[in-house]
Amino acid sequence: MNRAAQTPALTRPLALQALFDDTTNMDSGEAVFVFSRLVIGALAAFFAIMLWSRTRDTAWMLMIGGTIAAYGESLYTVLNLFGISTPLPAIGSLPVPAIILSNVPMLFYISAFLVMVTRSYGYR
Repeated sequence: MNRAAQTPALTRPLALQALFDDTTNMDSGEAVFVFSRLVIGALAAFFAIMLWSRTRDTAWMLMIGGTIAAYGESLYTVLNLFGISTPLPAIGSLPVPAIILSNVPMLFYISAFLVMVTRSYGYR
Protein backbone atom coordinates (compact mmCIF):
# COMPACT_ATOMS: atom_id res chain seq x y z
CA MET A 1 0.00 0.00 0.00
CA ASN A 2 1.40 3.40 -0.90
CA ARG A 3 2.18 6.05 1.68
CA ALA A 4 -0.49 8.51 0.45
CA ALA A 5 -3.22 5.93 0.95
CA GLN A 6 -2.09 5.48 4.57
CA THR A 7 -2.33 9.23 5.34
CA PRO A 8 -5.42 9.99 7.41
CA ALA A 9 -8.23 11.46 5.31
CA LEU A 10 -8.63 14.47 7.59
CA THR A 11 -5.15 15.82 6.82
CA ARG A 12 -5.60 15.80 3.04
CA PRO A 13 -7.43 18.47 1.00
CA LEU A 14 -10.81 17.40 -0.35
CA ALA A 15 -9.63 17.06 -3.97
CA LEU A 16 -6.67 14.90 -2.94
CA GLN A 17 -8.89 12.87 -0.66
CA ALA A 18 -11.04 12.00 -3.67
CA LEU A 19 -7.93 10.84 -5.54
CA PHE A 20 -6.96 8.41 -2.79
CA ASP A 21 -10.44 7.30 -1.77
CA ASP A 22 -11.12 3.64 -2.56
CA THR A 23 -14.56 4.43 -4.02
CA THR A 24 -13.17 6.81 -6.67
CA ASN A 25 -11.06 4.23 -8.55
CA MET A 26 -9.06 6.87 -10.43
CA ASP A 27 -5.87 5.42 -11.85
CA SER A 28 -2.79 7.41 -12.82
CA GLY A 29 -3.83 7.59 -16.47
CA GLU A 30 -7.12 9.25 -15.54
CA ALA A 31 -5.33 11.68 -13.24
CA VAL A 32 -2.94 12.66 -16.05
CA PHE A 33 -5.90 13.08 -18.42
CA VAL A 34 -7.79 15.32 -15.98
CA PHE A 35 -4.71 17.39 -15.12
CA SER A 36 -3.67 17.86 -18.76
CA ARG A 37 -7.22 18.80 -19.75
CA LEU A 38 -7.30 21.48 -17.04
CA VAL A 39 -3.86 22.89 -17.87
CA ILE A 40 -4.32 22.96 -21.65
CA GLY A 41 -7.86 24.35 -21.27
CA ALA A 42 -6.58 27.06 -18.94
CA LEU A 43 -3.92 28.05 -21.47
CA ALA A 44 -6.49 28.18 -24.27
CA ALA A 45 -8.86 30.27 -22.15
CA PHE A 46 -6.02 32.60 -21.11
CA PHE A 47 -4.95 33.27 -24.70
CA ALA A 48 -8.59 33.61 -25.76
CA ILE A 49 -9.08 36.32 -23.14
CA MET A 50 -5.89 38.04 -24.34
CA LEU A 51 -7.24 37.99 -27.91
CA TRP A 52 -10.61 39.24 -26.66
CA SER A 53 -8.99 42.51 -25.56
CA ARG A 54 -7.45 42.97 -29.03
CA THR A 55 -10.34 42.18 -31.37
CA ARG A 56 -13.95 43.19 -31.80
CA ASP A 57 -14.66 40.97 -34.80
CA THR A 58 -17.91 39.04 -34.35
CA ALA A 59 -16.58 35.71 -35.62
CA TRP A 60 -13.52 35.87 -33.39
CA MET A 61 -15.61 36.90 -30.39
CA LEU A 62 -17.78 33.82 -30.93
CA MET A 63 -14.69 31.59 -31.18
CA ILE A 64 -13.40 33.09 -27.92
CA GLY A 65 -16.77 32.48 -26.26
CA GLY A 66 -16.67 28.86 -27.41
CA THR A 67 -13.17 28.37 -26.00
CA ILE A 68 -14.12 29.85 -22.64
CA ALA A 69 -17.33 27.80 -22.54
CA ALA A 70 -15.33 24.64 -23.32
CA TYR A 71 -13.03 25.38 -20.36
CA GLY A 72 -16.09 25.95 -18.17
CA GLU A 73 -17.38 22.53 -19.20
CA SER A 74 -14.00 21.00 -18.32
CA LEU A 75 -14.11 22.60 -14.88
CA TYR A 76 -17.66 21.38 -14.30
CA THR A 77 -16.67 17.84 -15.32
CA VAL A 78 -13.70 17.83 -12.95
CA LEU A 79 -15.83 19.17 -10.08
CA ASN A 80 -18.30 16.33 -10.71
CA LEU A 81 -15.47 13.81 -10.86
CA PHE A 82 -14.27 14.91 -7.42
CA GLY A 83 -17.82 15.08 -6.06
CA ILE A 84 -17.73 18.84 -5.44
CA SER A 85 -21.06 19.67 -7.03
CA THR A 86 -24.60 19.99 -5.83
CA PRO A 87 -27.50 17.80 -6.97
CA LEU A 88 -29.07 19.35 -10.04
CA PRO A 89 -32.10 18.55 -12.17
CA ALA A 90 -31.49 15.68 -14.57
CA ILE A 91 -32.85 14.32 -17.81
CA GLY A 92 -32.63 10.59 -17.36
CA SER A 93 -29.30 10.00 -15.64
CA LEU A 94 -27.56 13.12 -17.02
CA PRO A 95 -27.64 16.43 -15.14
CA VAL A 96 -29.08 19.30 -17.20
CA PRO A 97 -25.97 21.52 -16.75
CA ALA A 98 -23.76 18.74 -18.15
CA ILE A 99 -25.94 18.51 -21.25
CA ILE A 100 -25.99 22.28 -21.73
CA LEU A 101 -22.30 22.87 -21.01
CA SER A 102 -21.16 20.13 -23.36
CA ASN A 103 -23.12 21.66 -26.26
CA VAL A 104 -22.63 25.41 -25.72
CA PRO A 105 -19.05 25.52 -27.11
CA MET A 106 -20.18 23.85 -30.34
CA LEU A 107 -23.03 26.36 -30.66
CA PHE A 108 -20.51 29.19 -30.37
CA TYR A 109 -18.25 27.58 -32.98
CA ILE A 110 -21.18 26.97 -35.35
CA SER A 111 -22.19 30.61 -35.01
CA ALA A 112 -18.63 31.79 -35.66
CA PHE A 113 -18.30 29.63 -38.76
CA LEU A 114 -21.70 30.82 -39.99
CA VAL A 115 -20.58 34.44 -39.63
CA MET A 116 -17.38 33.67 -41.55
CA VAL A 117 -19.25 31.85 -44.34
CA THR A 118 -21.83 34.61 -44.74
CA ARG A 119 -19.00 37.18 -44.97
CA SER A 120 -17.24 35.19 -47.67
CA TYR A 121 -20.43 35.21 -49.77
CA GLY A 122 -20.84 38.95 -49.29
CA TYR A 123 -23.88 38.89 -46.95
CA ARG A 124 -23.14 41.53 -44.36
